[in-house]
Amino acid sequence: MQIYLQYMHPFVIYGFPFLFFALFLLKWLSITPPKNMPPSPPKLPFLGNLHQLGLYPHRTLCSLAQRHGPLMLLHFGSRPALIASSADTAREIMKTHDVIFSNRPKLSISDRLLYEGKDVSTAPYGEYWRQMRSICVLQLLSNKRVQSFRAVREEEVALFMEKIRDQSCSLSLPVNLGEMFVSLTNDIICRVAFGRKYSTGEDGKKFGQLLGELMKLLGAFNVGDFIPWLTWVNGINGIDARVEKVYKEFDQFLDGIVEQHKRENRINGNHGSTLLLGEDKKDLVDVLLEIQNDNAAGVAMDETSIKALILDMFAAGTDTTYTVLEWAMSELLRHPRVMKKLQDEVRGISQAKTSITENHLENMHYLKAVIKETFRLYPPIPLLVPRESTQDVEIKGYHIPAGTLTFINAWAIGRDPALWEEPEEFRPERFLTSSVDFRGHDFQLIPFGAGRRGCPGITFAMATNELVLANLVHEFDWALPGGACLEDLNMTQCTGLTIHRKVPLLAVASTPIYIYKSGK
Repeated sequence: MQIYLQYMHPFVIYGFPFLFFALFLLKWLSITPPKNMPPSPPKLPFLGNLHQLGLYPHRTLCSLAQRHGPLMLLHFGSRPALIASSADTAREIMKTHDVIFSNRPKLSISDRLLYEGKDVSTAPYGEYWRQMRSICVLQLLSNKRVQSFRAVREEEVALFMEKIRDQSCSLSLPVNLGEMFVSLTNDIICRVAFGRKYSTGEDGKKFGQLLGELMKLLGAFNVGDFIPWLTWVNGINGIDARVEKVYKEFDQFLDGIVEQHKRENRINGNHGSTLLLGEDKKDLVDVLLEIQNDNAAGVAMDETSIKALILDMFAAGTDTTYTVLEWAMSELLRHPRVMKKLQDEVRGISQAKTSITENHLENMHYLKAVIKETFRLYPPIPLLVPRESTQDVEIKGYHIPAGTLTFINAWAIGRDPALWEEPEEFRPERFLTSSVDFRGHDFQLIPFGAGRRGCPGITFAMATNELVLANLVHEFDWALPGGACLEDLNMTQCTGLTIHRKVPLLAVASTPIYIYKSGK
C-alpha cells in the first residue's frame, strides 16, 4: 500500500481532499436559512400530530393554543395544518390575506359526495366558484328570495307548534326538541328547494335516513387524506362503500327531482322557463333550471351543477340551523332568568297574539342577543370549513408555505377570555350594548366564517332561527321532564363536523296562564 501511494499523482493525494472540502463548504454556504415557522407541538413519525386531536378537536386545539400560541403549525400525517385561535389571526387569514386562503383542500369523502367540487362550499377557488357563488348570492339566497319563502317558514312553524301542543300540552308528554328541530328544518328546506316535503311515509323516512347518513359521512375522518399509504383502510372499515351508496342514492333522488320539475314546466307550457310561475311560486330548482335554460347568469350551468348546489342547501342549511336551535333551548332551560326575560320581550311585542310572524321580529333585540350568545358558545362548525393557502405568505412574522391546510377555531375564539368577560357564562346581555355581529365583519364572532368563503346563507338561516325560537317561548312555558333539576341537564357534545347534543333534548311544554285568561 505504501509503494502504491508513493507513485500516486500529487493531485490525487492533495487535490481530492481539497476538492471535497470545497464542495462541502459551497453546499453549506448555499443552504437557505430555515424559515421562521409558527410554533408547533412535538409530532410523531408518519402520524404527525393526529394522535393529539382526540374526540373533540376544537377543544384539544384550544388547549394546545394556550401553550403554543394563537397561531400554530401542526402536521396531520404528511400535511401541514395551520391553526388560528384568536380574532387577530382569523382576521389576517380571512381579510388581510383572504385571496391566498380562499382555496379549499381536496378531501376525498366530501369530494365524492358533493360532485367533485361542483358545489359552492368545496369548489376550488377560481372562475367556476365565482360564478356559482354569484348565483347563490344573487339568485338563491338574496334578501328578496329569502323573503319570497316567508309563507313557507310561517306555515311550517305553525305546524311545528301544533305538534308540540298535541303531544306535550294535550298528553302531558315531553317532546324531543332535537328530533323535532331536524324535521322542521328538513321540511322548510325541502319546500324551498323542491316545492314539496319529504317527511311522511316510507319515502320520508328513507329521505331522513339518507340525509342523516350524508351529514355523518361529511364529518367522518378519512385517514387516507393525510397518510396516503393508509388509503386502503376505508375499504376495510366500510367507509368507501357507505360513501358510494349515499352518493348514488342522493344522485338518483336529485335526478328525479330535476326531471319532475322539467316535466311540470313542459305541462304548464313554460317551455323550459319558469317565468310564468311568478317569483313567489318558484322553488330553488325552478330558479336553477331557468338559469340553465336562459343563461340568465351568463354561465353555462349543467345538471351536475344544479344537483351540487341543491345538495349544498341541505348539507349547509339543515344541520347547522337545527343545532343552533337545540343549543339555544338547552341554555334557556338551564337559565330560567334568561328564559323569562326573553318571554317578556316576545310576549310584550306580540300583544297576546296567538303566533309570532316575521313582522314581529325586527324589534326583538333580546331574542337576537340570545341567538348571538348561542353562536358564541356553540358555533355549528367549530373549526369552520377548512381552507388551503395557494402561495407562500407571512402572518404575524411567521412563514406559511403554499398548500397549508388552514383551520380557524371559532369555538376557541368565542371563549377567549381576552375578548369576552366570563366567557364560559351564558349571558346574552353582553350583546345588548355591543355592535358585534356574526356577519363576517367582527372576527371575535364568526360562526358563518368571513371573507370570500363566508357562508352566503346567513339571511336564510337567521330567518328560520329567529322565527322558531320566538314562537317557542311565546306560546309555551318550558320545564325539564319529571321536575328534574337544571343541573341534571346533560350538555355533552357529540363528535362530528357539527357539534350537536349527544343526549336528546327532552322538555315539557305547558300553556302559559295569560293565554288561558285571554281565551286564546
